[in-house]
Amino acid sequence: MDRFTISLSEELAAAFDELIAERGYASRSEAVRDILRRELQERAGQRDDAGPCVASLSYVYDHHERSLAERLTELQHEHHDLTVAAMHAHLDHDNCLEAVMLKGRVRDVRRFADSLIAERGVRHGQLNLIHVSDAAHSHHPAAGERDGHATFRPDADGAAHGHAPARSHPHKHPHRHR
Repeated sequence: MDRFTISLSEELAAAFDELIAERGYASRSEAVRDILRRELQERAGQRDDAGPCVASLSYVYDHHERSLAERLTELQHEHHDLTVAAMHAHLDHDNCLEAVMLKGRVRDVRRFADSLIAERGVRHGQLNLIHVSDAAHSHHPAAGERDGHATFRPDADGAAHGHAPARSHPHKHPHRHR
């Protein structure tokens, strides 16, 4: 591992130590590594918009806006090649939150996210994009998996419960697969 030394003002060091404590880093070194990885990934992303990525798009919208929910759903269907999954939540009487998981080429994912956020009635939108290698983007299911994607089945109380197919996982609740 390569080592280097940096000098910080007392104020900057104190603010950095506060950030470390808030985020639960074990050390300054781990925090610096995380910040560097994030900055380098963002820099690479600005240069390579043709590479593969995975992303989470979150947006809040006014569900009273005429036909907005239908337009958003239609856009997701039109981009089924990018849309992996979507989750919808009612925040209050007027607002809904949607989180859409996306996978594809950076330029296509950004263009699609921008089009959803630009719809009239969408109040807030945020894209969290993560660049992945072509090897991570390509996907070969393990033996016993249908397509390698998670499956979701409602529990007895109607709550969605998701698992990757044919994989064991350590937690203590009954599985009722139908």
